[in-house]
Amino acid sequence: MRFSVLAIATLGLTPFSALAADCRVMGQPSGFGVDMTAFFAVKSGETCKFPIRIPGMMTSSGISQKPERGTVRQINVTTFTYTAPRGYKGSDHFAI
Repeated sequence: MRFSVLAIATLGLTPFSALAADCRVMGQPSGFGVDMTAFFAVKSGETCKFPIRIPGMMTSSGISQKPERGTVRQINVTTFTYTAPRGYKGSDHFAI
């Protein structure tokens, strides 16, 4: 299964927080073996976390396509963070 994400970075002056808030992810839930696309917005320079919530039990996951601009980090098998580049306004995409 491939989980594709389009992140939209918007300019903002909010300072970076070490404790990332949950991203507000928009998209349709998916079952195992079915590709899913989701969207979320994050302010420039900020980080948000997004858990993968799909039916069933996940035993492994990973980043299959790195973002072109921001940074994706894997926290555990079901949770990732995305950090938007400072000063960037536009879209970015990656796959997990």
